[in-house]
Amino acid sequence: MGSRPDIRGLVVQHNLGLQKDKAPQPDAQKALGPTTEVPALSLDELKEKTNNFGRGSNGVTYFVTLNDGTSLSVKKRDFSDVLNPLFLTQVSRVSTLKHENFVGLRGYYCEGNAHVLAYEYATMGSLHDRLHGTIRKGVREAKPEPVLDWMQRVRIAIDAAKGLEYLHEKVNPCIIHGKIRSNNVLLFKDLRAKIGDLNLSHRARNLNVLYRSMGSSPYHAPEYALVGRPTCKTDVYSFGVVLLELLTGRKPGADRNVPNIATWATPKQKKEDEVEKIVDPSLKGEYSLKGAVKLAAVANLCLQNEPGFRPCMTLVVKGLEPLLGAEYRIPPMSLEPDINKHQRTS
Repeated sequence: MGSRPDIRGLVVQHNLGLQKDKAPQPDAQKALGPTTEVPALSLDELKEKTNNFGRGSNGVTYFVTLNDGTSLSVKKRDFSDVLNPLFLTQVSRVSTLKHENFVGLRGYYCEGNAHVLAYEYATMGSLHDRLHGTIRKGVREAKPEPVLDWMQRVRIAIDAAKGLEYLHEKVNPCIIHGKIRSNNVLLFKDLRAKIGDLNLSHRARNLNVLYRSMGSSPYHAPEYALVGRPTCKTDVYSFGVVLLELLTGRKPGADRNVPNIATWATPKQKKEDEVEKIVDPSLKGEYSLKGAVKLAAVANLCLQNEPGFRPCMTLVVKGLEPLLGAEYRIPPMSLEPDINKHQRTS
């Protein structure tokens, strides 16, 4: 990085992890652009903690513990041109987003063509890690984790739905995530879930679309191939795929015999006995069948081919919250041993 100061007048000191914004002079306020609610980062400390960002790796996420004990998830992006003011505008906006189910921005460094963003560190990994047993990429290796039980899955679904509801319906103007998937449902203490990875690119043309998803994906709604851009309704479709992952334990599109999880599961979501056949076998029958049918019904609404038939996220939250009630609880298992029978709600 060059030795010149950041164009927004932020002081980056080598011996401190996080520094507060230095108030600009009145005559410079207009040139510096929007203010942010997160501090600047020490680039030297980040280089030390990440082994110089893996000798140039671009877009990789690192786990970092700063000298003051703060744990962060850090991503560095390099661009060929100089810092674009639009990127700073996006950082400023995202720094104001505060919700218990949204991964907050904790700091950043912007100078020249280097952009470094730091977020809350997801101590329990991602939903994808937990469901599919994958090893997290980065500086710290993930260990095998216990299978998520039914109620943990229900709570994760509700938490994630509330996070996306916040972006769509509580923020004004709304924010389209554009890359909803199990990798970006991040898990924290007590398996509380938050929506993450609002990956800021200074190339984005619309501040309301902070990440542009590219290429083909089983998370993409049918209309995505036609319009080529995410919308709130494509986010809802993607969330429906995440719900199917929670219900079935399958990876989207992992089976070569089916195009994706939505195509495979949708015909099986309408009857109770069919839903029972697609529930994740790793649960070993310890779930509420009535709850599984309810969750499948909500997923089915999210996965409607016509965008106008998909619910808003507030309705998705309202559809999922009853799963925490006694009506959908798992009944106590029988004390009599019976390896071939599992009690569920009818």
